[in-house]
Amino acid sequence: MRRLLPAALIFLAVGPVPGTVMRFPEADLTERAATRALIFAPATSGTMRFVRGWHLVSPHSRFGGFSALARTGPGQFQLIGDNGYWTRLTLDGDGAVAAIRIGPLPTPDGQPARKAMIDAEAMFIDPASGKSWVALEGINQIWRLDAGLAAIESRRKLPGPRWPANRGPEAMARLADGRTVVFSEDADDDPRGREALLYTGDPAAAGPAPIRFFYDSRGKGLVSDAAALPDGRILLVHRRLGFDPVFTTIVAIVDPADMAKDAVVRSLTIGRVPRPLAENYEGAAISVEQGRLYLWLVADDNFNSWQRSLLLRFELVGLPARKTPRSKKAAPE
Repeated sequence: MRRLLPAALIFLAVGPVPGTVMRFPEADLTERAATRALIFAPATSGTMRFVRGWHLVSPHSRFGGFSALARTGPGQFQLIGDNGYWTRLTLDGDGAVAAIRIGPLPTPDGQPARKAMIDAEAMFIDPASGKSWVALEGINQIWRLDAGLAAIESRRKLPGPRWPANRGPEAMARLADGRTVVFSEDADDDPRGREALLYTGDPAAAGPAPIRFFYDSRGKGLVSDAAALPDGRILLVHRRLGFDPVFTTIVAIVDPADMAKDAVVRSLTIGRVPRPLAENYEGAAISVEQGRLYLWLVADDNFNSWQRSLLLRFELVGLPARKTPRSKKAAPE
């Protein structure tokens, strides 16, 4: 019974539902996009200071549904939607679109791109090789793609028990030491929290079994993405559903030092997206620019006319210090 209300809220929030209008009733593959600057006075929530933001629009029928984000260079972004399409976007200094490419993810052995097979929810990129790792819900797999996003180099199923098809791998981050953390959206058969996995090697290739632990979000909502911070911690984006606003986005940090077999891991809240910018944020990226730390967020519009593909930039200021071994027992919020 406790799942009925959240399930109803998710159904209404991410649609489509009767009476709503879907964008792109007819196919259009024009590779063009534009940005509309968001008019919002700079504000700070916790350690998050809003810098700039844009509404991304395009006539392309596959543009949108963004569930994963990577910043690949100054003004350069790679986005992947849960419809199985990727977008490479370049913005100039004024925030205008300078270049864009849109294409489909490859599929194993050229199989038809069914929704259940290409529901991409998380991603990270190796800056040295340009290769991408993508976590796919539904089939519960992690793929490694070549730098051109044209071929699947390797793929691996998540270990059993199988995570629910619509609540599987939702967030993923590569740590500086080469380990990879994968968080489920809502695989919570265990009362300790939602299941997560820590891989010591390439999560898309054969190797040692990952370490399974549990993440207790403590009222923050469900995890929607993750990104590695320069100090070794992981930033987590959470999506909490309600009625006014529909989406509340809460940002927290978690320390990989707490992740061990069957451990219960909690995070420390550092801020939230201001109410006027409320949307369904599912992609996150971290950048360091001229010594300053920035968080980028992108929203999944679910191809609904009442939702928006927003790209936001926050400066992270005054982050709490990482715990020392002596203070490790301090309880996160």
